[in-house]
Amino acid sequence: MSTPPLPTAIVDAHHHLWHLSEGHFPWLQDGYDADAFFLGDYSVLQRDFGVADYRAVTAGLPIVATVHVEAERSRAESLAETRWLHAVHAQHGFPDAVIANVEFLAPDAEAQMRQQAEWPLVRGVRCKPRIAPSPVDSVRGQPGTLQHEPWLAGLGLLRDHDLLWDVRVPYWHLEEAAEAIARFPGLRVAVEHAGLPWDRSEDGLAHWRRGMTALAALPEVVVKLSEFGLPDAPWDAASNVRVIRETVEIFGVQRCMFASNLPVSGLRAPFSEVVRTVAEALAPLDAAARDAIWCGNALRVYRIAPASR
Repeated sequence: MSTPPLPTAIVDAHHHLWHLSEGHFPWLQDGYDADAFFLGDYSVLQRDFGVADYRAVTAGLPIVATVHVEAERSRAESLAETRWLHAVHAQHGFPDAVIANVEFLAPDAEAQMRQQAEWPLVRGVRCKPRIAPSPVDSVRGQPGTLQHEPWLAGLGLLRDHDLLWDVRVPYWHLEEAAEAIARFPGLRVAVEHAGLPWDRSEDGLAHWRRGMTALAALPEVVVKLSEFGLPDAPWDAASNVRVIRETVEIFGVQRCMFASNLPVSGLRAPFSEVVRTVAEALAPLDAAARDAIWCGNALRVYRIAPASR
């Protein structure tokens, strides 16, 4: 098998850092539950993952900028996480952009959003809606869901602060996410992890494709080519190549961004394998298109001026 064209510059549009001594991370420090985690056993993540760890995992690859996405730190410490990340940036030169947490149902959600937006690296917010446990279940209209009016009111506040919404839902909620986003013209959105197409059967992919097509019909929505690990299954490069190519076909070259989801993605594949799989998927594209997906689109979406590493 020939080697696909590898990137000359990478913006990692989705990763995490944490020092367990710096804050409280309930999912890492309290009540470990592998059954509740989408990739199963994650005990290896129950340690610090800092700058040195990130650089070691990505060594030899041309990372020019990164986007940090909130790491499920205690919701009472969301602003503290943002403050810590700015200190990390001041010392190490990255991350270059931050997606913070604001809980849309919090009584002071608007004040939290305003405070987060005052930090210079903050570009958006991730607030996960309540989701159903499987495609055959429904939580539609329940508190915290994509139809819950108080939760949607919080989502709408993002436009007032020029903040993007990073949305993370499994494939069976993508059409509902599109319905929610359509209520707020001008709201900028990044869909995480290619819409989490966990069911790779033809029926499962058809369901995922309907949701991705609904999202792509909204002009302010972009997508991250990230986290292709599957529940209860090993890394499947061939299936992942198919998903990546279909995502690019649905959204177009200018609306797709590479991202790693480190360190979580390491539960299924080393970073070098993730990069190689994405490179294989993008190989049929011309160099300008590949460069846009690896680097240029994320610089634009997250408003980053890359600095030398």
